[in-house]
Amino acid sequence: MDKKQLQEKARQIRLDAVEMIAKAGSGHPGGSLSATDIMVALYYSKMALYEDPADERRDRFVLSKGHSNPPLYAILADKGYVPKEEMQYLRRLHHPFQGHPDSVKCPGIDCSTGSLGQGISVAVGMALGFKLKKKPNKVYAIVGDGEIQEGICWEAFMAAAHYKLDGLTVFIDKNGLQIDGTTDEVMSLGDLKAKMEAFGFAVDVIDGHDFDQILTALDKFTEGKPHCIIANTVKGKGVSFMENAVGWHGKAPNAEQLEQARKDLGGN
Repeated sequence: MDKKQLQEKARQIRLDAVEMIAKAGSGHPGGSLSATDIMVALYYSKMALYEDPADERRDRFVLSKGHSNPPLYAILADKGYVPKEEMQYLRRLHHPFQGHPDSVKCPGIDCSTGSLGQGISVAVGMALGFKLKKKPNKVYAIVGDGEIQEGICWEAFMAAAHYKLDGLTVFIDKNGLQIDGTTDEVMSLGDLKAKMEAFGFAVDVIDGHDFDQILTALDKFTEGKPHCIIANTVKGKGVSFMENAVGWHGKAPNAEQLEQARKDLGGN
């Protein structure tokens, strides 16, 4: 897809995500919308994918910040891995689109996530497995900036560098907000680029809503080093009243708010 096609796809995926959360009456719109462009770039321009989501040749994706799953679900439905009608049943028992990604219930989910730090740890293990087996599969993961306050993340980063996992790309969705406030207020991340470089990563810092910058960063490769892309994003991106508003970390819009979100996102 070209840039305009990616932008239009991201607009539709955002709209689908907000609709799903509103229908469910619960969910996490803020971090979902901040990470949407990254997921769209990966699934529609970068990752090696096949008609069968279980094809062993495909690249792997881990949404470590698992609460931000509605855009991922919308993408899986758009790709035909899950029937589109399942988007009506977000967070419903016995349906594939659970409150956090469930690799048993949902085709196309490579790792069950939700407990913060778990996903990035599994992604490192996946990348190590492919390296040991000398397979070309790439592993991509998205972690939240609030999530990396968890010590387990830094253990995973240290292991990724130690094993020279150059098949691993980690996006940090740096929107500056988490459930209790700003990341600076809760637990400052300091100079994140310097920290990731000190942990042995090749690091790029980009605008996480600019597809040119996302795709350019994804094309970079440093032999023997895992890749970290620090994506500066806007929590609630695309919906006027959600943007940079900490209160929209985990809250569903009501009917009136949904109508405004639809207008903001160009929906009917």
